[in-house]
Amino acid sequence: MKNLITLFKSIEAAKVIAPEIDYSKYVPLNLSVTNPELSQYKLETSQDYEIFIQKHLDKNDGKIAFGGYIETRNLYQRSTVFKNNATEERNIHIGLDLWINESATIHAALDGKIHSFQNNRALGDYGPTIILEHEVEGIKFHTLYGHLSEVSLIEKKVGKVIKKGEQIATLGMPPINGDYAPHLHFQIIIDMEEKTGDYPGVCSERTIAYYTNNCPNPNFLLKIMKKNLGVL
Repeated sequence: MKNLITLFKSIEAAKVIAPEIDYSKYVPLNLSVTNPELSQYKLETSQDYEIFIQKHLDKNDGKIAFGGYIETRNLYQRSTVFKNNATEERNIHIGLDLWINESATIHAALDGKIHSFQNNRALGDYGPTIILEHEVEGIKFHTLYGHLSEVSLIEKKVGKVIKKGEQIATLGMPPINGDYAPHLHFQIIIDMEEKTGDYPGVCSERTIAYYTNNCPNPNFLLKIMKKNLGVL
């Protein structure tokens, strides 16, 4: 892990959504259970979150709201993907979310190839998803792009070579994107555990140690306002 983080820190910053928007227009967003502001709003539907996030962006003169790595959230409770009678509750987010209430292009964080893709259709799931495989200085890992548009999966082929910054998709809208306010879920995954087209983006408290090791902070690659994400 240490060697991988050192590698990430040496790589030039990557923009994975709407690259024309400067990082100065990115504002932090806290959707955790510890944020008392959330209790002041009715947040039940994707539209409720769209309104809340837009107010947050307008208040802070922002275009994209970001955050969520290792954030414990309540917003997954409506979905049996994360909370059901057969499995333990998963509510700790292990990717980085980039929220923008408009159509946006999605771009590869690094050179690589298409590992897999799939439409994860369940309520609260990723919706259309693309996973890329990368190898840098002999180290292999993956990046996951979730909550995409359906058209993003058309004509995709496993193994296709992708260049850093190349557009690979467009952002999905609700309900296609799992029925969330529009956002990109971006995640680093070292070991895919033989999974294809999907990988957990939310974990339980019991499994957090494993997933923080297998899914390091995506901001090591993106380098968005590093002090705000505790990367420095």
